[in-house]
Amino acid sequence: MKLRSTTPISDSLASRAALVAVAVLVAGSGVFALGSHVFARDYEAEIKAKEQEASKYNSEASRLGEMADSLQSELDKINGQITTIQGQIVDSQKKIDNLNAQIKRNEILIKQRRKAMGQVLADMHVDDQISPLEMLASSNSIGDYIDKQEQRSSLRTSLNGKIKEIKALQKKLEENKKLVENTLRDQESQRNVLSSKQSEKAKLVADTKNDQNAYSALAQKRNSEVAKLREEQAAANRRALGNGVSIPGGIPGGGGYPGVWANAPLDAYVDPWGLYTRECVSYVAWKIHSTGRYVPHFGGAGNANQWPSTAARHGISSGSTPKAGAAAVMNIGYYGHVMYVESVNGDGTITVSDYNFAWDGLYRNYTRSASGLTYIYF
Repeated sequence: MKLRSTTPISDSLASRAALVAVAVLVAGSGVFALGSHVFARDYEAEIKAKEQEASKYNSEASRLGEMADSLQSELDKINGQITTIQGQIVDSQKKIDNLNAQIKRNEILIKQRRKAMGQVLADMHVDDQISPLEMLASSNSIGDYIDKQEQRSSLRTSLNGKIKEIKALQKKLEENKKLVENTLRDQESQRNVLSSKQSEKAKLVADTKNDQNAYSALAQKRNSEVAKLREEQAAANRRALGNGVSIPGGIPGGGGYPGVWANAPLDAYVDPWGLYTRECVSYVAWKIHSTGRYVPHFGGAGNANQWPSTAARHGISSGSTPKAGAAAVMNIGYYGHVMYVESVNGDGTITVSDYNFAWDGLYRNYTRSASGLTYIYF
């Protein structure tokens, strides 16, 4: 049974070694009469519509996923900028702390120098209350008197110079502190702007991912509905066989079908006759070819229900009489289904083998009614 067309669109595709399976449309029917092919339910249309919806939802989920990735990259960039600016803020704060410490030390030095200056001035004031003669008399010599006067004057000058130097340094430190504080304010402002952008971008990422998940969930729901319809379709097809026919479970790689195809995913390759592997058509084409008979290249017209007309173009006849070794076409669904006739039984039944009857790419061998089929005599 077919999930989608069993043949590539053109002959040129037949040379490709591998093809990835694409979105599929399940062929099938509800309760129907094999002879007239009347379908009570159009599974094909339902499945196609749901698969189209699933494809649309998946496309939207993919688009949103790409958008979320792009937004996440932008968010990562903002996070990196915030980390960088935060590091700069820490450095600036350390500079301010160091400058404050230096300023405090200089304030202490200024106080100490002023205290020392005050003591010198106090001593000089006391000395000023003493007459020069008294000072001279208290000195060991005139030279000693002169040295004392010069020492006091030099000390006062030195203290004044030190205070001026410290004040100049203090002024420079205050200026540097102001510059660093301005830099810090700018950095904090940048961080606040970036934090606002970070929040907005993070919300966009979260919202976009939520939308992506919602569309993915819708696609998954539609795919589940498709799977359920396929199961219903398979059951309807089994019922359509009638006469209490029991379709066995599939066997992986059964029927002697080449292992390179049988063990690969469904539709992974295109066989020498232009048909997708593990499909019913590929198996029957291989089965007929393995008996030494000619099988044409179907070239885009290899769906099961196209086999009678394609065979006719190659001079291969068809009819309603079952024969062992013939291809038996069941004209159901959009693509139909083809089986290989293993034997014709005396009770109006035939034993057939096929692949992918239940859309699983597996081999089956069973007995069913011989009526309602078109037989192609390769």
